[in-house]
Amino acid sequence: QVQLVESGGGLVQDGGSLRLSCAVSGQPFSGYATAWFRQTPGKEREFVAGLDWSGDNTAYAESVKGRFTVSRDNAQKKTVYLQMNRLKHEDTALYYCAAKVGMLVSTITSRYNFWGQGTQVTVSS
Repeated sequence: QVQLVESGGGLVQDGGSLRLSCAVSGQPFSGYATAWFRQTPGKEREFVAGLDWSGDNTAYAESVKGRFTVSRDNAQKKTVYLQMNRLKHEDTALYYCAAKVGMLVSTITSRYNFWGQGTQVTVSS
């Protein structure tokens, strides 16, 4: 079983920055990909950014390309980060960290086996 715990959310002004962290613990399998998703009330959870097991390949939603960066501590591969710059009001959401069996990133919510509880990001306009 893998546990994911997000942190780093908060209230920030339009144009500001935040860095989210996802601590991964539990019994790891041989390789897994991790990703960040977000959700607002009444809408489906959407893919934001992801990182494959090697850490060499990333994927981003079009809406965050050039502003957000996903990364991981390569020493132990136990913490995944989402650096969010030039935040906009429309980035306001509950952000989730997720992990999936298999090394490749997917943008599909149902492919992910493990989820954190989420951390709220609010961007004031």
